[in-house]
Amino acid sequence: MFSNDRNVETIAQLIEVLKHYIGLQSEYVKLDVIEKVVRLLTVLTVVAVFCIILFISLIYLSFAAAYALQPLVGSFIGAFLLVGGFYLLMLIVFVTLRHRLVERPLVRFLGSLFMSK
Repeated sequence: MFSNDRNVETIAQLIEVLKHYIGLQSEYVKLDVIEKVVRLLTVLTVVAVFCIILFISLIYLSFAAAYALQPLVGSFIGAFLLVGGFYLLMLIVFVTLRHRLVERPLVRFLGSLFMSK
């Protein structure tokens, strides 16, 4: 009663459609992962280039600031110590605010990147 040719043929078609659907879903997941990895690599590349340019600029600006402060301080050593102290103060502020400035935005960005459809 249950095993007539029409039922067997319908079940075979259902299995074929299910295989095709699973294949399409796996392709979709692969493409989604590739898109997210490319977006992540793009952001990392932009951030790396930005950081390199910022670092080079800070080196030149630090030397310019030290040479500009030299007449006010009276010596190059004092001017360079003043510039170095400023960077040390910035480091302390950054370390104390790292959760708010770095971790939370990074977690939000990565969460939105990997959880978006």
